[in-house]
Order: sequence, then C-alpha cells, then structure tokens
Amino acid sequence: MSLPADLHRELAHLLGDGNGWLTDPGERLAYAYDNSRRESLPDAVALPVTREQVQALVRACFAHRIPVTGRGRGTNTTGASVPVHGGVVVSFERMNRILDIRPGDRCAVVEPGVLNGELQSALQAHGLFWPPDPTSAAFSTVGGNLACNAGGPRAVKYGASRDNVLALTAITGAGELIHCGTATTKGSTGYDLQRLLVGSEGTLALIVEATLKLTPLPSRRRAVRALYRDVASAAQAVARLMAQPVTPSMLEFMDGDCVRLARDVGGADLPPDAGALLMIEADGDEETLPHAVEALMRAAGGDGLVSLDDAADDVSRERLWSARKALSPALRTLAPGKINEDVVVPVSRIPQLVDGVRSLADEFALAIVSFGHAGNGNLHVNILYDPADPAQGERAQAALARVFALTLALGGTLSGEHGIGLAKRDFMPQAIGPATLSLMRQVKAVFDPAGILNPGKLLPRDDP
Repeated sequence: MSLPADLHRELAHLLGDGNGWLTDPGERLAYAYDNSRRESLPDAVALPVTREQVQALVRACFAHRIPVTGRGRGTNTTGASVPVHGGVVVSFERMNRILDIRPGDRCAVVEPGVLNGELQSALQAHGLFWPPDPTSAAFSTVGGNLACNAGGPRAVKYGASRDNVLALTAITGAGELIHCGTATTKGSTGYDLQRLLVGSEGTLALIVEATLKLTPLPSRRRAVRALYRDVASAAQAVARLMAQPVTPSMLEFMDGDCVRLARDVGGADLPPDAGALLMIEADGDEETLPHAVEALMRAAGGDGLVSLDDAADDVSRERLWSARKALSPALRTLAPGKINEDVVVPVSRIPQLVDGVRSLADEFALAIVSFGHAGNGNLHVNILYDPADPAQGERAQAALARVFALTLALGGTLSGEHGIGLAKRDFMPQAIGPATLSLMRQVKAVFDPAGILNPGKLLPRDDP
C-alpha cells in the first residue's frame, strides 16, 4: 500500500516532514518489526508529540481508510506492533512525559511513551511504585504495557497492568477523543471501559494519557530459594504455597535447564544437580515480614525438597533475580530458534501442565524449557529448535498447537501477559466461543468503524 498524495502532504505538514513524519525506507525499517522477529514495512512513521496530533492523524487516516498501528518500543513477542497491512505506524516515543505524581491520591498521570523503568525511578522518591514489572521494564513503555496487559513477577500479589490503571484518555478509530475511568480508587459510573482498553493491543483506540494506580513501596523484602529434586515436586509446592494465607510478592519457577542457564550464563550460585527451583519473595514491614517468610518456607517444604535457603542479603537476592531476568535471551545458547508462549492455567493445575509439557518434549524430540510466574499459573513455555532444519520447524509448530490444547484442557488460556497479536490469533477460536468472538467483533466495530486500528491482530480472520 502506498499513501495517497494528499494524505502524505497533510500529515507531513501536521508532524513535520523528515522530523515527525518519516517516509525514507531506512527510517521506516526500524519500525517494521518487534521482538517476535516478524517484519513488515510501514508506508510511513508518525512521531507525534501531542494528543491533538494523534487525533488529527487518526481522523485523516480514517477518511482515507489507511491502517494505523500504535507502537511503544517493540518489545512484545507476539507481533502485535508489526504493521502487516502497511499504512502508518504511530510511535509514541516522543510522548514521554510524566505529567503528574500525586502521592496523596496514590496515582500518576503519564503519556504512553514513558518507559516503565523511568517511571519507577521517579516514583521511588515518593515511596511509591507501579506494580507491573515485565522483564523488559527498562526498555518497554507504559503504553505498550497497557496495550498488552503486561504483568511480571509482582503480579501474583499486586496484579497486572489492568489492575493498576484508574483512567485512560484515548483516540478511537474514528478519531474521537474519549476519557474512560476516573482518578479515584472507587467508581461505579457506567461501563468499565478503561479495563476494556487495557489488553486490546491498540485494536480499539490509541492511548494518549494514563492515570495509574500506585502502591507504597514495602519497607523490606526477603527472598527464599527452594531447590527440588524434579519439576513435579516444585510444581506441587507452588500449589501448596498459593493455598495458604500468606501471598508471596513473587513466586517464580525454573525447570532444570533454566537452573543450569541461570548458573552458567547468569552467574547465579546454584548447585549442578538441582532439578527445579522456586524463587519466593515476601515483602512487608519489620514486624510482619519474618512471620510471612516462615509461613512461605513451611509451605515450600515437602516431598522432593532438596534445600531451602533464606537469602542472606540484598546482594544475593538481586543476583538471583538478575539471573532469572536473563533467562529468556540465554535460551538462544541452547538453540537458534525459540517459540516463547506465556500460557496460564489455574494454579492447582500447574503440576499437570508441567508434566504435559515434558511429555510433549519427548514426543516431538525437542527441548522445551519452562519458567515463569508460577504464583499466577503463568508459565513461559519455550520450544527450542533450529529454524534451518525444516523438520524441526514443523515439529515445533505441532508442539505449539499441543501446548495450547493442553493449556485449554486444563481450564487455562492462551496468554497471561504477552497478548495475542499475530502469534496466537488463529488459536483464538479454540479459547473463545463463537458467540463471545462475535461480541468482540461488534465491540471492535463500535470503537473502530473502518477497521483501521492495528488490523489483522488479536481477532481471528474467520469465526469457526
């Protein structure tokens, strides 16, 4: 698709040709892909600095029926920000202001291009934090976090992005400016549209401002490392931990291959014979924290436990968490190709999911490595293969379909925090019934009547 000449002139004038409006192929290429390694070149890239520019741009594209794909920093793994139908990519990198921090209201007002890590640094001075903490926090934007409903380790106690947003200002596919929600922690005034927009992957509206719910920083944190004989023992321990009253602030699972990578690549101090590991963290104050840690350590015990260690100091705790965050890129040392899916099941069914994934690895003769946010039932199942080997590629795709089928059979769903994008779009009819999919399409049509916002994502092409 090439842009109509009059649209090009209008948007070049609006945004500044060669500055906020990029049409050179080399410049457009940087916005053609995301962390899924999919790629599609847009016809132009817009770099707005105000909501008025975003609104005018969308109105112009609506009039010409030109696709518009919103983009943060492209850290998502599902192809959600790849402009598969060309058109205009709207990158929010210049709308990166923290507009207000209101400690008394426990909220912050930000533009979508603010980096998660920069926001956390600004909030720290006020004794506050925003709970979503994806692995990409240093590089990903708040707008991108909201678009995909990002979570991270802290979601087990504090919730994901959807649970930590109060209000949104956004531009619909028809170019209408809408305000959803309110800067209060209670509200019962109409439909909960801000929660609907979070996780919609830019298919309903482009977020131009967010009012975020903040949480006080805990005064203390302590980590516990539990090593197990095998993954089954660790998975059973997760179910025990989440069945008792004390909620951990983090509960992360690693299988044996991940333990080895965390040791050999990430530098964690881990024994060579551990079959699985749980990283458990509690937070609180000086008085209550020891009791919480004691309760978690008690629940972590049981058959298969090899060792249970209370991290001696903050340095040891940070080294272990750093090794966990390095796991995803470290998997490239095992195989050049990786399919990383973030399936989620009820916590009590994690043992069945882990066992089932191990059986699939044997059946398809592929390495399948699992780690992730076990306290939410959210595991990152990584299918490793060599893309240069067509047979391995076919087996990897077949294994992926079976992982999804297993997850759904256990009462789970396709994504806990990455979203659907392109990667899981065609599996949606297995997870969502025809009547519900039809309703989703109707909602899409109301927000985006011409279908220009991030077309080809999230919703399958044809209902079953």
